Amino acid sequence: MTKRELDESVNYLIGKGFDAPEVGIVLGTGLGRLANELEDPIEAHYNHIPYFPLATVEFHSGKLIFGTFQGKKVVVMQGRFHRYEGYDLVDVTYPIRVMHQLGIKKLFISNASGAINTDLKKGNMMLIEDHINLQGGSPLAFKNVAEFGSRFTDMSGPYDAEMRKKLLSIAAKENIILKEGVYAAVVGPQLETKAEYRMLKILGADAVGMSTVPEVIVANHLSLPVVAVSVITDECDPENLAPVDINEIIAIAEKTEPNMVRLFKELIKQL
Repeated sequence: MTKRELDESVNYLIGKGFDAPEVGIVLGTGLGRLANELEDPIEAHYNHIPYFPLATVEFHSGKLIFGTFQGKKVVVMQGRFHRYEGYDLVDVTYPIRVMHQLGIKKLFISNASGAINTDLKKGNMMLIEDHINLQGGSPLAFKNVAEFGSRFTDMSGPYDAEMRKKLLSIAAKENIILKEGVYAAVVGPQLETKAEYRMLKILGADAVGMSTVPEVIVANHLSLPVVAVSVITDECDPENLAPVDINEIIAIAEKTEPNMVRLFKELIKQL
């Protein structure tokens, strides 16, 4: 990644009409419908944006959408990138750097994840308070990283405390179940074994997924306040483990999505 490549990506989007967005939103598996609520949307497909990776997962649609949401200019990633698609972590997080250079001041992330903590049930949402990176690498581990920010980025408080507090308050007012917990990011794409779920519990994870952490690391590298919400789509109790059905995971995410949209809507109103 070079500054010239980043400039080309950004200039292409500005030319399309992506005009100084305030908020970036990354939508996870089964959570793409928020984009339908944008006013005056402008779309840019990933395969048209210079130097952008291509989304290869069939249920990730692969476009960047600019528009107005709750009176704020936003840019939405409808479809994200994953390590398991064969990308390195610099590619996975390239869109975060593009959105930041376009002008975003806050970043919202959503994902679908499996519950390690048995208090979390399918259809619940979990506000991520901290994470464990088990993806075997860092999106900051490249030669010229110092051109983009401090190489040794502090991660003592990776998720913005003020936005987390607001989301908990919104959830209470809206009668939405929103628990807090620790998210573990693994590579995937295979699901975990019973032994791996036991390990994750010992490590202190409340939920597990295959995304989000690289984007959060880069947001912190850019001093970009970030908040992330997991939609719990399966329960990973190793003592009562049933085979996972990806179609069921997507269906649960889609069913829960309206609550996530309500949280993000109200948070954007309060910014």
